[in-house]
Amino acid sequence: MRHINGAYTTYFNVKRKRAGHLFQGRYKAILVDADAYAAQLARYIHLNPVRAAMVQKPQDYPWSSYLFTIGQSQPPPWLERHFILGYFGGNEQGYRAFVEDLPGKEHVSPLLGTTGATILGGDAFIAGIRTEHLETKKIDRDVPALKQLLGQPDLDAIVEKTSEVFGEGKGAARQAALYVCHRYSGAKLKEIGSRFEVSESAVTQASRRFAARLEEDEEVNRAIGRMVTELNLSKV
Repeated sequence: MRHINGAYTTYFNVKRKRAGHLFQGRYKAILVDADAYAAQLARYIHLNPVRAAMVQKPQDYPWSSYLFTIGQSQPPPWLERHFILGYFGGNEQGYRAFVEDLPGKEHVSPLLGTTGATILGGDAFIAGIRTEHLETKKIDRDVPALKQLLGQPDLDAIVEKTSEVFGEGKGAARQAALYVCHRYSGAKLKEIGSRFEVSESAVTQASRRFAARLEEDEEVNRAIGRMVTELNLSKV
């Protein structure tokens, strides 16, 4: 999808003699527990034009697969309808009733239930994904969802732990907390800087100075090691 977005943006810009971004934000994909959410998400997508006040009924939107799905038009050979219809025993009218019964009623978007903006499913489903696919992953600043999915402690938890180890209100505790947040939390530099009320460059410089201190001070090095182990942190 990234390639398609980039290629189409280039094509469109050249044809229209324009420059810059065409689509807002990056392409996002969500891993879904199909049995629990597939039907709800299909309905959510087919009702988007109605929510946007572009049409009054989902079947009035010409760029949708809805008419094909409910059997009102002959579907093209490449369109896969059977997956969604399977949740309704293959009954096209059953799916139609499911979709068209919602407008006018209070409802919550199923996408609000995503975890880490990446996975939509129950606790058991998410736990299975963690076990099978994420246990060997490391926290990555460029993939912030991993922090939540792997249960990585937040900045406040790290600061609290360093205060326990180095003493409340001491300069060493602040320096250690900043270092651990930078090296292990996976948080963006801007977020860390905001937490400690310093600039992004100051975060990097302070972390580098503390790292040099660890090479010379074995006692502090051991204290950091214990703290990282107790918080179950992994280096970014």
